[in-house]
Amino acid sequence: MDLIIGAGISGLSYAAAAGGDCLVLEADDTMGGYCRTIKRDGFVWDYSGHFFHFQHPSLRDFVMQRISADEMLTVKKHTQILYGGRHIDFPFQMNIHQLEQQEFIDCLCDLFDTDPGAAAGTFKQMLYAKFGRSIAEKFLIPYNTKLYATDLDRLDVDAMGRFFPYADREQIVRNFRHPSGSSYNATFLYPREGCMRIVQSVASHVDPSRISLGERLLAVDPARHKATTNRRTIDYDRLVSTMPLPRLLDLCGMDYDHSVYTWNKVLVFNLGFDAKGPERTNCWLYVPEGRFVFYRVGFYDNIIGQDRMSLYVEIGFGKDEPVGDTGALLERTLADLRAAGIVDGQRLVACHQVVMDPAYVHITVGSEADKALQMKRLAEHGIYSIGRYGGWKYCSLEDNMHDAFELAQRLHQAR
Repeated sequence: MDLIIGAGISGLSYAAAAGGDCLVLEADDTMGGYCRTIKRDGFVWDYSGHFFHFQHPSLRDFVMQRISADEMLTVKKHTQILYGGRHIDFPFQMNIHQLEQQEFIDCLCDLFDTDPGAAAGTFKQMLYAKFGRSIAEKFLIPYNTKLYATDLDRLDVDAMGRFFPYADREQIVRNFRHPSGSSYNATFLYPREGCMRIVQSVASHVDPSRISLGERLLAVDPARHKATTNRRTIDYDRLVSTMPLPRLLDLCGMDYDHSVYTWNKVLVFNLGFDAKGPERTNCWLYVPEGRFVFYRVGFYDNIIGQDRMSLYVEIGFGKDEPVGDTGALLERTLADLRAAGIVDGQRLVACHQVVMDPAYVHITVGSEADKALQMKRLAEHGIYSIGRYGGWKYCSLEDNMHDAFELAQRLHQAR
């Protein structure tokens, strides 16, 4: 039997692909993990912004088997950066010509005063080497520092992988006259009723009797292939875990270097207002300036098409940093939304909050090296760790599904 830990998108995808003799354990009383939807007072919110790009047509077809066409919106992505009281198109480095003249000159001169081929040992060093001091210090460093809640010199050069919008000098200059608006995706899919609809579609391929909610994994005996939960002891042939990798290693009683695994946590405020706001085009805004407590604000009303402003607002914290008084933080958030011109007299009528811990893992040279070692040790005992947190990586929801399907195919073909 395959024992699957976690009924989020990764665990459910593996169960759907593997079929047959499997059991999915979920510590919470609801499926979905972070991919959940809250409906309150006419507003539709997720735990945070979750959008689907589907680079793999087979995965899109799989999901859409159980979702009607009118349930899914295809949204043209429009995103900007709130910088210096004005809106700059994303990505920043491709649109420096939209800055005030002197700032544009600074960015352009610094861009051509770099050696893009210079060796870089950290994420921060890479930003300076490829884009120069001005672009790095005006947006790339302050935004990503707020996002990751850590010194960017700790992160690996390739910490964001394909999701970082790289651009060379020629692409940047060409964009001055012929804006492409390109990044790693131009459109996305989003269910009218929130991302939980995707979870429900995937879960519909799994026998409900094979999903046990409210059952938490307490310990694993890798040598004996036994798992202990808050309800029972389970014998398994293989264990597929989607929980954070360090937590799995702890439950397996394995020795590892705890210090190399760090992450941030994110406080998300979902906010509903009584009327539309002045921002009517963006799907989300990036906010690099330190005077604002949040690093990103998303607009569900612009994505779904609603006549009242509906926001998700994200605030980053270090792994060991206390979130503190969320009531005070909400007041600060509302004040900053007004100062940023996002709220313009609208009245807050509904609110939801959640702390995502972990949110973004810190990918470092140390974590990558230790992860490879621990994954090999786990696999020797028939244990596999997948997903954003199980795989300890920066990835999309579709990536999680793809990895789960690929693992299921590989393991079951090997039988």
